[in-house]
Amino acid sequence: MLKQWEAEGLVRLVYLDESGFEKSSPLTYSYVRQGQQHRIVKPHGRGRRISLLGFWQPGQQFDYGMVVGGFNSERYLTLMHWQAERAKAHWQATGQITVIVQDGASFHRSKVVQAYWQQWQEMGLFIFFLPPYSPQMNRIEDEWLHLKRHELCSQLFEHEYDLAITLMELIEQRGQRRGYPVERFIFNSG
Repeated sequence: MLKQWEAEGLVRLVYLDESGFEKSSPLTYSYVRQGQQHRIVKPHGRGRRISLLGFWQPGQQFDYGMVVGGFNSERYLTLMHWQAERAKAHWQATGQITVIVQDGASFHRSKVVQAYWQQWQEMGLFIFFLPPYSPQMNRIEDEWLHLKRHELCSQLFEHEYDLAITLMELIEQRGQRRGYPVERFIFNSG
């Protein structure tokens, strides 16, 4: 139903999901010349995870926030307030509400988050929760898969900083190649 409404211009669909990245990517496929041996030196220590929370409007816009570690209700709320302001501006300009399609992660449904649902709806932002165990219904999953399987495959990083810079560059390049804007939310360090 939501896809039909989107096709009719009644709603704007945005797909949300978190994905984590580590300094060493799986070695899913590689090759070397016959008779040669390829040595890959693994960085010291596992390091900390870099997490992205992305908002993907297919072919139109990719917004995201990046943190060291994982997302929680507080960080999620910060990004959702950012998106609610964008949804409000879009609603005022076009009359279209924004529907964010997402999974049911615990921090998406926490009591502190639920307290804002009504406020966001008044701004033209609605949330649609996918059924459990249905990542194939979340179109941003394909973006994460491409990034991990094709862009980062078999890369090793010495520091989380290098991984973060590479992720930002790859996401920006993908937007440029496909002709849509990319915006990264920068969290306050305080």
